[in-house]
Amino acid sequence: MLRIYFVALEMLKGLPLQIIERKDGDLARQLRRAATSVVLNLAEGSGCSGGTRRQRYRDALGSAREVQACIDSSRALGYITMSSVEGLREITGSLVKLTR
Repeated sequence: MLRIYFVALEMLKGLPLQIIERKDGDLARQLRRAATSVVLNLAEGSGCSGGTRRQRYRDALGSAREVQACIDSSRALGYITMSSVEGLREITGSLVKLTR
């Protein structure tokens, strides 16, 4: 299993889901799905090979970017004040390298 998988699990734990959920249930569900997708696609990719592995990592990268967009949207709407999530930048950087 990639080390970044464990970073993704910690990122998932650190999301302000309850705060966002009180203000906007739909956005919180979208954030939860996207963040969970990062973890699941990393796990699936680590068990694949070739093009399938790369595609799972691309899917994880897209979901990581969606997590950041959800955080950005939540901040823009005044739900939260944080601008990023612990580990998300590292996850995104690693996935960019893995998908080249």
